[in-house]
Amino acid sequence: MGEIIRAVAGNDFIKIAIAEARDIVERARQIHSLSPTSSAALGRTLCAASMLGNMLKEEDASVTLRINGGGPIGTVMAVADFCGNVRGYVERPQTDLPLRSDGKLNVGAAVGTDGLLTVSRDLGLREPYVGSTRLVSGEIAEDLTAYFAESEQVGAACGLGVLVDTDLSIKAAGGFIVQLLPGAPEEIIARLENNIFYMDQLTTILDEDGIETVIEQVLKDLSPRILERSKISYKCYCSRQRVSDALVSIGKDALVEMAQDGKGAKTSCQFCDLEYNFTSAELLELAEAQCETRALEE
Repeated sequence: MGEIIRAVAGNDFIKIAIAEARDIVERARQIHSLSPTSSAALGRTLCAASMLGNMLKEEDASVTLRINGGGPIGTVMAVADFCGNVRGYVERPQTDLPLRSDGKLNVGAAVGTDGLLTVSRDLGLREPYVGSTRLVSGEIAEDLTAYFAESEQVGAACGLGVLVDTDLSIKAAGGFIVQLLPGAPEEIIARLENNIFYMDQLTTILDEDGIETVIEQVLKDLSPRILERSKISYKCYCSRQRVSDALVSIGKDALVEMAQDGKGAKTSCQFCDLEYNFTSAELLELAEAQCETRALEE
């Protein structure tokens, strides 16, 4: 489990979401057998998506954060529900790079900058709201800050961090997204910028002091007021029925062809790696169901 705290400050001109997600990122590491660099890349993306999802007002809404910068790690993707529960994957989870000269994991080089950060919000309407921006650094936090400025015209700052322990487990993970509302006075903006510039390293705060200290440092002298605390988790919504529906969508001929070799079909969820097996007989039943569905539609 993890936690998201939402708060306001600076006479309500500032709103902030802070996530503590060590257990969530550790769960993702175990599911996908992530390298340290991949743990950091996916972990940051999971934290960002979780906070974005928690900002949604509509029940059953979801947000998808997709990053592809042309780097060796490939696509990094996370999906969160309106509560902030999140799931995700990395295209090449074993990708690992030498540490940067400052001793930190080289997420930027793994992700790359030749590509886009895309945010898709599904609010239950006919089409999702989709916005994209070019990647700035591949470090994800800077890229998300640029996304808010360019795609949504919102003044925001984002901090994301994952601390990998010597045994490769996750020692700390989390992030914050702070947004300025229109009309914020210059003195409030200056104080916020100064606080963020001088705050301790995010993962150090989370590891040693906890999520409340992130609020204290980011919103120092700005009279923060906590609005909501929410528990979050790594949560996948896959099911055998959903996989069956996906198989039916490929069409009768393809299902029959898959069934004819007698081996059946095996598929796994990209988010949780849970395996689903279908016998040849079950594939033929799905093919027949596809025919019946088409007949009803006609």
